[in-house]
Amino acid sequence: WTTFSMNSDSHNAPRGPARMLPADASSLDEAARVILAGGLVAVPTETVYGLAADATNGAAIASIYTAKGRPSFNPLICHVADLAMAESLAEFSPLARALAARFWPGPLTLVLPRKSSCPVHELATAGLPSIAVRQPQHIATLEIISRVGRPLAAPSANPSEQLSPTTAAHVAAGLGDRIDLIIDDGTCRAGLESTIIAPGEEGAVMLRAGSLARSEIELLTGPLRSPDASKGIVAPGMLRRHYAPRARLRLGATAPESGEAFLGFGAPPRGVSPSLNLSIRGDLAEAATNLFAMLRTLDESHDSIAVAPIPETGLGEALNDRLRRGAAHSRENGL
Repeated sequence: WTTFSMNSDSHNAPRGPARMLPADASSLDEAARVILAGGLVAVPTETVYGLAADATNGAAIASIYTAKGRPSFNPLICHVADLAMAESLAEFSPLARALAARFWPGPLTLVLPRKSSCPVHELATAGLPSIAVRQPQHIATLEIISRVGRPLAAPSANPSEQLSPTTAAHVAAGLGDRIDLIIDDGTCRAGLESTIIAPGEEGAVMLRAGSLARSEIELLTGPLRSPDASKGIVAPGMLRRHYAPRARLRLGATAPESGEAFLGFGAPPRGVSPSLNLSIRGDLAEAATNLFAMLRTLDESHDSIAVAPIPETGLGEALNDRLRRGAAHSRENGL
């Protein structure tokens, strides 16, 4: 493992504008070279863009926290090329193995006991006895992991607590002068982060709602339990304030008030014209794809955004989770 200092000048030095390259073979080779040299590369996944570094390199992990302004008690997800790589990091129970077989590659993160021989630096796991692992469903990023030959720690490629990036342009706007390279492969298909599950002897706990709906997971696990608040932050995405635009969010709105933008969902009420509509058809998957990008667009021109009600069923659970955490910024700052 590489030793590091959080105050090291190498972590805080300006890097200049990040290079942006298409997701072709030569660019993926370059991404692997940058990561192996301890650099930071924004990579596309099916969920959101991630900020990737060598998970075994403590100095590189420290650079992720510094670039994002992320608290070091908030652990990172380690992305793997396949189940074999994941099993070199974590202890898999029969249930965990069944979940991986059913949903990997895909938007499911498993929080599992960390193996004593796990090479991932403890800074990536926030010193916890567990580790969060996922095999993403994106060919370019899987190719990068394979080229590096090591797991990649990769939180969302945005400043901490702000909206997650679903395009390379979003990454450049938020972190362009703090990272080395951005691999551009268009808009993320799912648009919401992965679902995080902790499988245990008595079933499984949902630590974060995400792109994989609860109902699909429960076909294997049975009813998912809620996390034990007394255990604190044990996985990414558990901070109360997160995914926040600059503007005030007002949730469950049927119409905008004076000066508000209105983010609709489904057919709007008669006489109401939404500024943008997550899905006029009321399609939750379409809404998930559009959520962060549309919030960014409205955030650029308005100080307040009213958001239409979204059902809690299926992907609506994750959509409402992101909106409630984003709205916590408004409440805490008196907006």
